[in-house]
Parts: sequence; C-alpha cells; structure tokens
Amino acid sequence: MSFEPYAARTQEKMREVLMTPDAQGPAIHYYMVRGGSKKRNITILEPGTVGGEYIKTYGHYHIGNLDETYWFLSGEGIVLQQKLIDPTQPEVVEEFKAIRVNAGDSVYMPPGYGHLMVNTGPTWLVMEDDSPVDGADDSASMPGHADYEGVKKMHGFAYYVVERDGAPALVANPLYTEVRNADLGGLTITA
Repeated sequence: MSFEPYAARTQEKMREVLMTPDAQGPAIHYYMVRGGSKKRNITILEPGTVGGEYIKTYGHYHIGNLDETYWFLSGEGIVLQQKLIDPTQPEVVEEFKAIRVNAGDSVYMPPGYGHLMVNTGPTWLVMEDDSPVDGADDSASMPGHADYEGVKKMHGFAYYVVERDGAPALVANPLYTEVRNADLGGLTITA
C-alpha cells in the first residue's frame, strides 16, 4: 500500500464525537492533505454547525513525546487543548484550554495534550501543521502517531463549542467527571 496524501472526515465518522450524534450535518466536515516528511499538512474545515455545535476536527492525543504547531491561514476558530491526569482515566482532565484563533495566528500543541480545532467563522478555517504523517503504513485520515480512542470513548472533549446568540459558548460534556484546571478563553459555559 502506498501513502495516500488526501482524506476527508465524513459526517458518519464525526457522529462518534458530536454533542448530538443524530443531528444532520454536511457530508464532509473537513478535508486533510498530508505532506509527508518534506511538506506540511493542510486541513480545511467547513463552516456551520451540527445540532448547534460548530464544525470541528475529530480530536486526538499524540502517542509518545510528540509536539506540533498549527498555523492558521484563513478564517477564525477555537483550538481546544486538554491534558488528562492519566490516559487510562479519560474522564478526568488535568488541564483544559480554549484558545481563540484568526488568520495569521499559530498555536503550539505540547506533548501529552489532546487537541482539536473548531470553525466558528462564516468561511473555511484553513490551517497548516507540522505533524509527521508519512509512509505506506501511515494514514492521512488516522495517522499512526495519534490516539483517537480516548476521544471516541468520551464522545469528544470535556467541552463542546456551540453557537449561542450568534457567538461561541461551551457546553460541558457529561461523560467527564472532573476538569481540574480550565482556561476558557473568555467563553461562557451554557446548558
């Protein structure tokens, strides 16, 4: 099998991590072009909401001591980062952060932190990253350096980013039992 650089994340796959899994959404939530070892990766998120939740990436934790940087090329959104107390207890979050981003911004993803991106604007959210996706055994859709199982088990991160009165807000994911430290980036928590 050769390395395939393109993948799309479908509504069907995203149901695993949506606040409202049965809500209608676009056929494709986002597109990924993986550059391998010589080029950076590009991700493009559709605008809009699914059941009131803004379109987002699936979210994952890195395997090993891997960091990553995202550069935002177009649009506006929110980066969610969270670090677990213990990977065997995905329901307990040591630290949660919501970081607002616009075109021209960059965000560093430290080792041990899960992350996902949310498109809160009316146009594409386009970003570039330096994640190491390469080789015949690596998938553009679910790269080998990323762990998606904890996010899938918890049906998303500790908070969902939703549209309330025309602006982003947070809704707590009821599957999480504790969030010890939270920087909500100025967002309010709503029901």
